[in-house]
Amino acid sequence: MKLQDELPVDHKLLLVWRIGAGLGGIFLIVFGCLGLADHPGFLSTSGSDIAGMSTNGALSILSIVMGAVLVAGAVIGGNFASNLNMVVGVLFVLSGFYGLTVLGRPDANILNFRMSNVLFAFVFGLVITTFGMYGRVSSHLPHDNPYWRKRAEDEEPLPSGPKTFVKVMRPGPPNPIGH
Repeated sequence: MKLQDELPVDHKLLLVWRIGAGLGGIFLIVFGCLGLADHPGFLSTSGSDIAGMSTNGALSILSIVMGAVLVAGAVIGGNFASNLNMVVGVLFVLSGFYGLTVLGRPDANILNFRMSNVLFAFVFGLVITTFGMYGRVSSHLPHDNPYWRKRAEDEEPLPSGPKTFVKVMRPGPPNPIGH
């Protein structure tokens, strides 16, 4: 049995995953289109700034493609959107590390990364990954969550009812008086 089969069609988490993918994808598409409208060179290292980040033709096209992938994930929805958000988020974090390694090296900086691009890649990657993990990864998932049920197939759910206090008795001789 696959975990995807257990997720109800109208589960409230589906909306969170779709919104995360859709908003992230739309932002990337707009950034890429604005970058291409400026007519930068494809691998130029002296492109203009769009929304505080540097860009060139290659980065603009890559942004449009990744944005389209995220929007497609939002349209498809379900676990696919969640998994896609996590994968794309990790790719953005990795691209942030790429940007760090090529800062100050114009021959290797083919995407025209500057520090603002690196910071955006880290933050955007973490946000998109968080959207993908929302409701799937936590120690406090509700017991009706299919991800909790999958992890706890052999465990019994905790009793639901009023909280009780239990006195723990220590075995052994009693404590000496005055200590």
